[in-house]
Amino acid sequence: MNNKNYLYPLKFDTIFKEKIWGGTKIKDILKKDFAPLTNCGETWEISGVPGNLSEVSEGNLKGKTLPELIGTYKEELVGSKVFEQYGNEFPLLVKFIDAAQDLSIQVHPDDKLAKERHNSLGKSEMWYVFQADENAKLISGFNKNTNKEEYLEHLNSGKLTDLLNQEEVEAGDCFYLPAGRVHTIGKGLLLAEIQQSSDVTYRIYDFDRTDDEGNKRELHTEEALDALDYKHYSDYKTPYHRSVNEIVPLVKSQYFQTNLLDFSTGIIREHYETDSFVIYTCVEGEAEITTQGHNTKICMGNAVLVPRKFPEVHIRTNSGFKMLETFMP
Repeated sequence: MNNKNYLYPLKFDTIFKEKIWGGTKIKDILKKDFAPLTNCGETWEISGVPGNLSEVSEGNLKGKTLPELIGTYKEELVGSKVFEQYGNEFPLLVKFIDAAQDLSIQVHPDDKLAKERHNSLGKSEMWYVFQADENAKLISGFNKNTNKEEYLEHLNSGKLTDLLNQEEVEAGDCFYLPAGRVHTIGKGLLLAEIQQSSDVTYRIYDFDRTDDEGNKRELHTEEALDALDYKHYSDYKTPYHRSVNEIVPLVKSQYFQTNLLDFSTGIIREHYETDSFVIYTCVEGEAEITTQGHNTKICMGNAVLVPRKFPEVHIRTNSGFKMLETFMP
């Protein structure tokens, strides 16, 4: 313990992003001050994306970035399988998103296309909605099987939304969006997003919005054509059994797994079989995370990265909590 560089559960400085569609819920609900920005559309809580590297916010490793930490601690931090596959690149990105207006209609490329075009990972992601204004909606996928020609016809005639699947949304809803799925977050939603570590987005339609200087944002019509999955699916919303004081699986994909922990009491989580770091993203209440004598407080709007080195995690609470628990499969 006298080694001043020992590992412990890690919290990071929030990276705030002003967006044309952003609002004030990050401050009003999550109590995170984004001054001097006029709004905040996204906070990046745990990021290894170049140019947006998370830095440890407290403890002996304060100021260290994720790639620096992985370079030093390797398997102890991320797990041997993860380190073997990704090296010093952290594979996930954790965000909170406040949509005061609709986001653009967009799509993300898969690993193959993103590697070819951008030397990047693809972007499959999940959303967990934890606050929704009345009548809030989002778009996920097409409402029928379509193809490139029909899609372009609708896009060019201004009728793209006729082809898209719209969902009414309330707090607690979960959506998994594999790369290739057309989507947008509708206004009035505050959500947690867990995704592959990628910042590649193809903007398809932006409602003809302009910025302060009257400029429209760039569209990526051509790039999107080969990235889109034109098939219709019956299960856009992730079904799950809502229950208190038990581990509820939400998303199980090849890129990450996420459980929902909605607990009124404490719990001990054992991850001996999981060769991976674990991220706890708090969407309600507060708790204390303890691993081998290290205590870390977590509350709504925080994310904590528990290194692979600590397979046993004690979570204590006075008031209850709701958290997403995410790890690599």
